[in-house]
Amino acid sequence: MNQGDITAAQLRDALECGDKLAIYDVRLATDREWVIPGAIPLDIHDRLWANDPTALAAFHPPKGREIVFVCARGNTSMLAVRQARSLGISAASLFGGMKAWSAQWNTAAVTANGLHADVIQVRRTGKGCLSYLVGSLGVAVVIDPSVDPEVYLDLAKERSWRITQVIDTHVHADHVSRARLLAARAGARVLLPEQQRVRFPFDALKDGDTLKLGDSTLEIVATPGHTFESACLLLDGRALFTGDTLFLTTVGRPDLAAKADEETRRRAALLHGSLQRIARLPKETLVLPAHTSQPVAFDDTPLVATLADVRRHATLLSLGEKEFVDAVLAHIPPPPANHLKIVQLNEAGSFPADVADLEVGGNRCAVG
Repeated sequence: MNQGDITAAQLRDALECGDKLAIYDVRLATDREWVIPGAIPLDIHDRLWANDPTALAAFHPPKGREIVFVCARGNTSMLAVRQARSLGISAASLFGGMKAWSAQWNTAAVTANGLHADVIQVRRTGKGCLSYLVGSLGVAVVIDPSVDPEVYLDLAKERSWRITQVIDTHVHADHVSRARLLAARAGARVLLPEQQRVRFPFDALKDGDTLKLGDSTLEIVATPGHTFESACLLLDGRALFTGDTLFLTTVGRPDLAAKADEETRRRAALLHGSLQRIARLPKETLVLPAHTSQPVAFDDTPLVATLADVRRHATLLSLGEKEFVDAVLAHIPPPPANHLKIVQLNEAGSFPADVADLEVGGNRCAVG
């Protein structure tokens, strides 16, 4: 690490504490698919690499704030730091760049009338993954874990909870699941929707099954479409953990790891049926998805909406089956990087040493 670098963990802690920072993203504009919340784009990448001494001539950062330059892996940002210092401007470079930032996280508490459990939304701000720690009467379950297992263990310990169950709502394609690692560390069970895909032991969840968690109950709702095995989890009849089936403004894509176009179309039709099933739940039901398409701010505000609000914004939910399938297939974005490799690892239950390289960048799990 170079002198003057700031690590991703240090930057995360500073943002968590509300420190006054000015973050400047010096990547090429085409590389800014995913950013740090509040980062300001600075289009000087090529000038820095051309050793242009005037690249920062027009740079006038705000006074009283720590300046942090960010790039993909920490090289361009260090060039910016060196030039800034030559101009008498104190600045730091994010060590490891956005690759290192990908694993960072923050949390927000979710509240709702009628819940008999506490819900903590754990947000992987560097990738848009949303996972959940749900606790009641000293026991807890983790849903769709996507950050370091120690994060969940520490959050549970702070609340005197013991993690007894770890659940993935489906086989993920954008990140390597932490479910088995976390379960091993916590002495917990791994639970997955009933399926034939994965090649490791797990407890199967069937449609209509219920799980007891202290004073709370989780009901399994089979929602095939994003994947064939996808399921949602209904907490106390009030909050629905939707995995990648339903997001706050759109729906999950049905094509990831599909073997053919015909399979994608079939999954899209199944997704329509699953969404119609969800739409029949009470309108005040909270929707808690597994992803967001935007970097997550350090604002303590959970990413959640009522089903009524989601139906207003996710216009695909109002379409008939044929219209829905055609619309979904017409608006599928490029697949996430390395998604086939990630699917293979999740089916095998493996966790590779190069996970940061596999997971770098935002998720693309949604239609639109």
